[in-house]
Amino acid sequence: MKSKKQGYNLIQGLLRNSDSYTRLKAGRIAIGILVFLFCFNAYAESVAITMDDPNTLHTPLMSARERDNAILNTLNKNHLKIILFVHGDYVNSLEGKALLKRWNASGQTLGNHTYSHWDLEEVSLHDDESDFTRNEHMIAHYTHFQKVFRYPYLKEGDTVEKRDGFRAFLKAKHYRVGSVTIDASDWAISDRLERALAKNPKTNLIPYKNYYLAHIWNRAQYYDQLAISVLGRSPKHILLIHHNLLNALFLNDLIQMFKQHGWKVIDANNAYTDPVYQLVPKTLPAGESLIWALAKQTGKYDKQLRYPGEDESYETPGMDAAGL
Repeated sequence: MKSKKQGYNLIQGLLRNSDSYTRLKAGRIAIGILVFLFCFNAYAESVAITMDDPNTLHTPLMSARERDNAILNTLNKNHLKIILFVHGDYVNSLEGKALLKRWNASGQTLGNHTYSHWDLEEVSLHDDESDFTRNEHMIAHYTHFQKVFRYPYLKEGDTVEKRDGFRAFLKAKHYRVGSVTIDASDWAISDRLERALAKNPKTNLIPYKNYYLAHIWNRAQYYDQLAISVLGRSPKHILLIHHNLLNALFLNDLIQMFKQHGWKVIDANNAYTDPVYQLVPKTLPAGESLIWALAKQTGKYDKQLRYPGEDESYETPGMDAAGL
């Protein structure tokens, strides 16, 4: 069955071209088709990748250029387009601008992530708007720049004034929000890996890869089930990960993991066509995963929702136990 429309057309044909006896049988078939269509729509999992904070920072094992090439090569090999959310302070150098030029030349979308990566809960609305504009001036000339914005730390403000004020600011600037449905803590795992490699360049990478893939799959399952509870369906998911050593090493493994579990890995701009990304939760403090915020807004899922949604502190015991 290729679409709901085809299914409904088939049902109408069965009922229209049948006598009274066969209409009863056709009705039973129609119910079966509708059940199938509902289940297919609810559980047709797909995910797109978005990546925050491109950088030229020093890490063990790979140079900044090698890390960047590894990530881009993986995306090209998988014919995958993502959105790279640019934190301007990390790429305000000749090397950083060369990085953005490479991403632009490869057809990857560049989005705004502010210049200084301030937490909106900790700065004034005016300061955050100015920081946003500074970053926009830095990246808007790239041909694959789009007016899509991701809040640093996924924090959208701890007061109504900040939350609604910045939302109005984005609307006036004709930006859409680069929301996330699957949040995670890949950055914390990468930090552990980098510290281990700094101490011992021959550190075994496999336990870090295994922990990373298990972590992302766990988070994907959690947010997908929460989405089905709140929305009645599985949306086109958006995963947040970072431009770091972990993904330079294991991004292809991550993509293949989703495919092996039967999920489609799709382009980010395709995923953002899902109507869920038009929803605007009214939570305070505002932010986190969009699915988390929509669940919080209902008041029905408080026992399932930790705050913040994701944090290094949640992964520390598991990484300690695994000897990472």
